[in-house]
Amino acid sequence: MTPPDDPAFVSMAFDDMPVPDFADVVVESLPASTHAIPADPEWWARAVFSVRSAPWWVKLLLAIRQAVVGLVGIRRADSDVFAVSSVRGEEALIAADDTHLDFRAAVGVDVARRMIRVTTAVKLHGWRGRLYFVPVSILHGPVTRSMVKAAVRRHLAGSSS
Repeated sequence: MTPPDDPAFVSMAFDDMPVPDFADVVVESLPASTHAIPADPEWWARAVFSVRSAPWWVKLLLAIRQAVVGLVGIRRADSDVFAVSSVRGEEALIAADDTHLDFRAAVGVDVARRMIRVTTAVKLHGWRGRLYFVPVSILHGPVTRSMVKAAVRRHLAGSSS
């Protein structure tokens, strides 16, 4: 399947991976407050994907992932797996490729509309990628929403860690 010349869904995630096996978009409103909203998408990408600052249950899921993936021949994730690889306009792109899947997450911020968006695209490789992604596909939306909300709460509390 060839992607259209003029795509309807515009994101760095889809520019980098035009025909993903899985795609998801999470959009959260930023509450009105006296805090200035950071306009830097790289700041938001680091804040959203900060494993150290993730909700406890997300940390637990990530720890389980690290413990279990070796059983099906998948490498444990590196500590820099969520590093920002590029920034363009209002989006920052996180790109990670592995033997079982390729992952793209583009974090965009719209200060005027007070919204943050995380666009995810995934390309699966082989049976390991498909097996791995069964539980991930179910949990991806709630985990991503939770991480976005945690980043917003930390910002409103005055902490960017």
